[in-house]
Amino acid sequence: MQHLVPLDNLVAALSRLPGIGRRTAERMAMALVQDGRGLMRILANALLEADEGIACCERCGSVTLSGINPCDLCIKPRRDAHILCVVESPGDIMKIEQSGGFQGRYHALMGKLSPMHGTSAADLRVDKLLHRIADEGIEEVLIALGTDVESDATASYLKEVLAPRDVKISRIAFGLPAGSAIEYSDAATLARAISGRQEI
Repeated sequence: MQHLVPLDNLVAALSRLPGIGRRTAERMAMALVQDGRGLMRILANALLEADEGIACCERCGSVTLSGINPCDLCIKPRRDAHILCVVESPGDIMKIEQSGGFQGRYHALMGKLSPMHGTSAADLRVDKLLHRIADEGIEEVLIALGTDVESDATASYLKEVLAPRDVKISRIAFGLPAGSAIEYSDAATLARAISGRQEI
């Protein structure tokens, strides 16, 4: 059979997405190739539009429109500027916002400690977190990470780094199933977990 470099490149690109293995990427690529309604062009245009029109907020890390930086979550005066919710990713911010259970500000680490995946503290946005605490008059840091081993290690590391600072450190209550991630939790569970947070 003829070697199809464009198809191989498409499969390789799709398999780089989280949760997409090679076999799933192959099925997705074949579905795009076989589609007679222009789905590949629609997807390509949507990807280009997102690449040009969406960015991560320089301050909190949330997803925002390219021209709006810092994002609305960082500049809205109605939000409590004294409490900072630290999460793993922008997706976690979106999920917590959907719960309606938190009205403070956010800080996405853009990952969690994971020696197995080569992610160290230097790869996370911890330095920016420390600057924000000092510069913005933060009184409480709410650690809203999942309950897996890497999240627990990250929370412990943050507690250690934040301990010398004059800031209350809390972690969301564990209404979340063990081993789960914030982004897979329902809104009611997240709201209860945030309202039941405990100082650590």
